[in-house]
Amino acid sequence: MSIIPTPLRGRLLAAFALVAGAAQMPALAFDYPTSDRVVFVQACMRDNPGPHYEMLNKCSCALDKIASDVPFDDFVDMNTATNANSIGGERGNAIRDAESLQTMIRKYRKIQADAKQSCLFGSTGPR
Repeated sequence: MSIIPTPLRGRLLAAFALVAGAAQMPALAFDYPTSDRVVFVQACMRDNPGPHYEMLNKCSCALDKIASDVPFDDFVDMNTATNANSIGGERGNAIRDAESLQTMIRKYRKIQADAKQSCLFGSTGPR
């Protein structure tokens, strides 16, 4: 004998089924490989020193924000161009002289800045 009344039991089972089904729904963001997520977060934490767990969460948040807006292949292209932009000499000039790459780099930096802002970079947690 159950202590939950039959009409309520049906509603509880329906709610449980809904929650269980939602847990299996695909993410709405673009899927990035785990290893690339780890590399991004590690680089972000290196470039933004702060308390370990706070920065881990902020950097993960930033990548989740980027992944919600940018397909992985576009992310790789933008990230690669941005990193290659700092190469010195003639090889670097090829990147710096290509307007299409500079446009891509500006777009990526804007996406990064928006992600950092939405993930509260530059602010400290509660004291």
